[in-house]
Amino acid sequence: MQILEPQKFASWNEPIEMLYACHGKVKRFCRQLTILPDYLAKNGCNQAVKNDVQQILNYFNQSAPLHHDDEEKDFFPLLVKYVPEAQKDIDELERQHVTLHDSWTKLSEQLQALLKDERENIDVELINHFVSGYDKHIALEEPLFELGKQHLSESELREIGDIMSARRRVQS
Repeated sequence: MQILEPQKFASWNEPIEMLYACHGKVKRFCRQLTILPDYLAKNGCNQAVKNDVQQILNYFNQSAPLHHDDEEKDFFPLLVKYVPEAQKDIDELERQHVTLHDSWTKLSEQLQALLKDERENIDVELINHFVSGYDKHIALEEPLFELGKQHLSESELREIGDIMSARRRVQS
């Protein structure tokens, strides 16, 4: 079930590239989620599936909320200083963060039950709702990353990169 693709390595010295890297992981895990129901129907819940599901759970339980904090607490407030017209999209993205977290809560309950052998499948509609929510979200958000590259200074980027890095050290 593993889907491999070349990875571009980014560092906290390039916080916008790190935001893009997070989206790359979201996309990869969403692709895994979309193939999960058919895989389960054909192969059952084997150890390989459980390993992949655990990685997906870890990412969306830990890394995704940190990514949303990076955006809401650091990137968006700085960007809107230079591009005030981005506020409308930022407001929508922040609403979407809440919706994505709610969708994830429902989906993660089923994934946890799968790991505990309490269920044999995952609701396809839940997966589709979650994945389509992220598809729309990323499509709206990534143009703001590009605006950040255009408008934020190297020192501002370095500063928010340091904050984002520190956020993860506190969580570990």
